Amino acid sequence: MKDIIFLVFSLGIILVGAEIFTNGVEWLGKRLKLGEGAVGSILAAVGTALPETLVPVIAILFPRGTDGHEVGIGAILGAPFMLGTLAFFVVGLTAISFRRTNKPMYINPRIILRDLRFFMLVYFLAILASFLPSYSIKLLVSVILVGAYLLYALQTIKSSQGEINAYEELSPCYFARGSRRPPLRVIYIQIIVALLIIVLGAEIFVGSVQTVALALGVPVFVLALIITPVATELPEKFNSIIWVRKGKDTLALGNITGAMVFQSSIIPALGIALTPWKLEPLALASALLALVSVGVQYYCLIKNKTLFPAGLLLGGVFYAVFIVLVVIGS
Repeated sequence: MKDIIFLVFSLGIILVGAEIFTNGVEWLGKRLKLGEGAVGSILAAVGTALPETLVPVIAILFPRGTDGHEVGIGAILGAPFMLGTLAFFVVGLTAISFRRTNKPMYINPRIILRDLRFFMLVYFLAILASFLPSYSIKLLVSVILVGAYLLYALQTIKSSQGEINAYEELSPCYFARGSRRPPLRVIYIQIIVALLIIVLGAEIFVGSVQTVALALGVPVFVLALIITPVATELPEKFNSIIWVRKGKDTLALGNITGAMVFQSSIIPALGIALTPWKLEPLALASALLALVSVGVQYYCLIKNKTLFPAGLLLGGVFYAVFIVLVVIGS
């Protein structure tokens, strides 16, 4: 019971840190006059992806016992899987709930297509690395993944130049509530403090999830893959829900697809470099299901030049298939 309390407490710390970080990142985007593509797919995406990102980082760099790498790999694979399945489902369900119709999403197809294309390429490469025979070749793949994300970020920023920043209505900067134009130094301080809060929560979470998994008789990999991304991505999904309600569908989906690119390149690169990176059958199944789910959305976007809420609901089907596989395998 004590470990469960610590687990819930650590998730609360992570979510608080994520909220503070997201607010700071949004203000940074506004102050730097970045366009919709860069703000949604890079700043907001990376900011809201930090909770589930730092959990595997802490687990791999500071392992507790023999299961640290399992927690790390589970969290690494869990984030792209949740984003590529459950997050799409949530956005589709939100659009249908608010609009009472299956009309096309109000998106910039160029931005979403670019994100989905990058995701499928880099994530396939990360999965392929599991089958490579030598560590030196895997390390090369790790370097390629980092380089691919840097290229993606540069292209995104360049293509968004001249766009109108979509953050017209921002909550006050938490560290400068009385200012309509908070100083950049205050924004940077807020972001750094938020990062420290998230690291603290992630450290507590890693230790608690291993203990709870052992007590419940559940493999730590499964618990980390399912629980960690669902719990830590709540701020991201909340932002997307708000944006869908306001008709800012490009920001809503870009927030998710941009995080997918980050989670399928930078973080797997760390896992490939610092762990054996041998994907067990269940891990491989989650990765392949994420790729297929995203591939379906990519095909629909190519065919229809847009996405429909009902089509996004298909992400929930792929998530349900994985849960069935977990139950059968347990």
